[in-house]
Amino acid sequence: MTTNRAQKAERPTTPLATPRNPGPALSLRPTRFGLAFLLLVTLTLVGCINYGLSLGYGLTFLLGGVWVMASTGVARAARQIRLTLSAPAGASVGGEAVFTLSVTATVAGAVTLGLKSSAGDTRTVTLRVAAGEVRTLTVPMSARTRGPLTLTPSAPAALDFLGLWAAGLAAPSPVTVNVAPAPETNAPPAPPRTVPGLEGGHNRTRGDEEFAGLRPYTPGDSPRQISWRHVARTGTLLTRETDAAQGQVRLLDWADTAGDPEARLSRLAAWVMEMDHAGLPFALKLPGAALAAGSGETQRLAALTLLAGVSPFPPATPPPRLKLLAATDTDALRVTLLALAFTLVPGVLRQPLWDSALVAGLLTYGAFRTRRPLSMRPLPAIPTWLLGVVAGLAAVGLNATYGTLLGSAAGTALLGLLVALKTAESHGRRDGHLLVLLGLFVASTHFFHGQGPLTALHAILSAALLLAAASRWTAPTRTDLKESSREDEADLPSTLIRSGGLLALAVPLALTLFVLFPRPESPLWQLPVQGGATTGLSSEIRAGEYSNLAQNRAVAFRADFTGALPPPDQRYWRGPVYEAYDGQSWKQVRIGGPSPSVEPLAGAPAWNYTLTLEPSDNPWLLALDAPLEVPQGAVLTTAFQAVTLRPVSARRRVTLESRPARLGVSENPQRLQFDLSLPAGQSPRAAALGESWRGLPPQGRIEAGLDYLRRGGFSYTLSPPLLPAQDRVDAFLFGTRQGFCEHYAQSFVFLMRAAGLPARIVGGYLGGEVNPDGGYLIVRQQDAHAWAEVWVQGQGWQRVDPTAVVAPARVSAGLSTALTQPQASAAAAATSLSRLGLRLDALQNRWNDLIVGYDGGQQQALLSRVGLGGVGSVPYLAVLPLLLGLALLPALWWLRQAARPRDPAARALHDLTVRLGLPRTPGETPSAYAARAAAARPHLAPALDEVVRAYQVARYAPGDPAEALKALALALRKVKR
Repeated sequence: MTTNRAQKAERPTTPLATPRNPGPALSLRPTRFGLAFLLLVTLTLVGCINYGLSLGYGLTFLLGGVWVMASTGVARAARQIRLTLSAPAGASVGGEAVFTLSVTATVAGAVTLGLKSSAGDTRTVTLRVAAGEVRTLTVPMSARTRGPLTLTPSAPAALDFLGLWAAGLAAPSPVTVNVAPAPETNAPPAPPRTVPGLEGGHNRTRGDEEFAGLRPYTPGDSPRQISWRHVARTGTLLTRETDAAQGQVRLLDWADTAGDPEARLSRLAAWVMEMDHAGLPFALKLPGAALAAGSGETQRLAALTLLAGVSPFPPATPPPRLKLLAATDTDALRVTLLALAFTLVPGVLRQPLWDSALVAGLLTYGAFRTRRPLSMRPLPAIPTWLLGVVAGLAAVGLNATYGTLLGSAAGTALLGLLVALKTAESHGRRDGHLLVLLGLFVASTHFFHGQGPLTALHAILSAALLLAAASRWTAPTRTDLKESSREDEADLPSTLIRSGGLLALAVPLALTLFVLFPRPESPLWQLPVQGGATTGLSSEIRAGEYSNLAQNRAVAFRADFTGALPPPDQRYWRGPVYEAYDGQSWKQVRIGGPSPSVEPLAGAPAWNYTLTLEPSDNPWLLALDAPLEVPQGAVLTTAFQAVTLRPVSARRRVTLESRPARLGVSENPQRLQFDLSLPAGQSPRAAALGESWRGLPPQGRIEAGLDYLRRGGFSYTLSPPLLPAQDRVDAFLFGTRQGFCEHYAQSFVFLMRAAGLPARIVGGYLGGEVNPDGGYLIVRQQDAHAWAEVWVQGQGWQRVDPTAVVAPARVSAGLSTALTQPQASAAAAATSLSRLGLRLDALQNRWNDLIVGYDGGQQQALLSRVGLGGVGSVPYLAVLPLLLGLALLPALWWLRQAARPRDPAARALHDLTVRLGLPRTPGETPSAYAARAAAARPHLAPALDEVVRAYQVARYAPGDPAEALKALALALRKVKR
């Protein structure tokens, strides 16, 4: 029989693990989400380069700045976080070994840590911790095999607010728990084998009769045995030891068992539990080992630990191969759905109604899934195969609506639908991160359809909401706090403000890159877009085409002239030229051969102007006749059209120069012959009328046609009667006599061809509204117009506008006046509402000049003005890193200030640690810090002691702390490095 001292020595203890390295070198690396975020920024940048989206550059650089700014504070936070890992007092086969992870932090943040057990189980733990908190988390691991179970931590890191960056932490040491055998089920009672004891003698055993002393606390000790009075005095955990006189003690002997070793150990474990439940003292005897008599919880743990350590150990059981779905953080998913709904809202204005309804339904279903109470059965997830079917049918529907899936309208509609479908099957953090990235990409695609201030504001708000959602996926939402104590943990406005603050910190870097990043003039690739115009002019014209446009007040383009505006009768903005007629419609043709001549008129003024074109998916630049210079990437066709090689799919600024000229005096005979052709058998009465003028000189034939329209009782209207499929010109000239500009233009061209003069229709715009606030012209879709060109020998192509002889006000006063007062010479006075609209448009135009129109040409001009030469020059390359560094300074200063505590006394102590270059460790008291600092700098010991005393008075003394804070400041000034 061993003594009590020996018994105490034999009882194993499981101390807390301590960090391997108290002062590790921190490593900073992007997380997987951070790398995916960077890939998104790269892809959007490539798209902006290819499609010339100026506001897209701004959003891309803003997100890139967020990626950079997110890395600036995480390394500082990592230095103030400490991890501790501890093992449980015991575990049994078939159960779980519940390890404990403790996180001590002086700043709020998130921590991630990989854990792997010696049995092959792995787990990644990610949790949030509040400033000044010591948070503990239980980590259960499966105990499948008897013997030592070691848990090894790996890759511990602190995460930034968005989870983009990880800063390495000191890893806790591996900890081990001995897994005891599982107690045998329905085991027979323990045999009545006993060992003698001397009642009242010197031999004693553990019991509950008398106090025997104090010993250090061991994990697993009952809280009732802790000497709390001693803890209050010293702060050290001590456990009370009690014993009793040793009498007859049950002996659990290996020899009383039979079978294989594991079965025998399992029976002994069952007998240990039997003795413990009965409160009987017992001793344990194993081959080569023994446990002295005792009772209580400590004796039970010691016995099970002894049984767990019997060798040989059984072979390890591999972990089960199960495919588990990641747990869903409903709070994070709910915020993500809200952010996506806000991001997708602009699509409702331009997508088919059924598509918008389907997207709204999918998002609503996802929201209901996150709102279901725990007492109710959760809504089922939509099967993947059904989502695939819906996606396929939607793609067919969008292709039928838009004619293709490659255009900007169809592509963005399909993308929004796919994002909504993804929400129906999302459940884990990886899916949440993917939804955030897709939402940011969707926000950038809105710039295909507009780059106004409201679109920019919506994109920024969408980015802030999506970043707030990303922060929710960084670590699971805490449920261990009361609602009143969660602060910003579950407070959407707080996280939204924080994400907005991160965007604000990224603004200086984003502005620097917006101004200095190279802007290529040509696209990287070309993709086909949907046929037909998104809005505005079309590649063919038929009766009613332009009258439909006349009801659309959307802006087609704005024209800003460097000098005086051209007179109203010269504001013909040339677009597509229609020369092929099949009896139903007029179409453009491409005719090869020599280029026609362009002879500027001597003494005619030259007009230099800048057009800001709204998106139309058309290549026409809408120049005044005749363009002498076109911008880079544009050409002048043989029909005198200024066209760009890249369709105008986004708002674009181009600079042009035009001057009145004689066009096509020297013209391709093949084109002239083509422009005499008429479809056989169409409109015989109009053909006969035109042929009757062939005896007149060319100018007389033109005047005869105009005089017929002038005297024929024709009227100008937006809603003319429908024309038949056959003999349309006859029906108009000799029947309805009501039409819009395309009716008059096609009828006049028909008459001129019948009269023997080459003629064609020119489409474009006429006029424009002068904005007095900016001195520029606003040309709207309702200003779309069609006129005729007639070729006369020795004079070339002459512009003839037959609409002007029916409604002269169309040229001099504009469309609105021409419809009500066709003979008016001037437009009506502007109303107060229209003047307000013009002021707002002036602001829009200024926005277009400074932001939307900032391209390679403006960038080159700006760099030249400030003396940097151009992109790639030596001054540019020398100044660029300096400016980028300066752009980071405001953010670094702000983050440094934000890291300071709010409490004045704590802030003063923090500033002292910065001055000494000796930061406090997590959980370190001011007194302990002063002792450590004094050990490093002995000459500062008296001054540091005075600082600690002043600090404690300022923090904890009752009354007004103003005088105490002054004393603390005075004490701090005495601390010299």
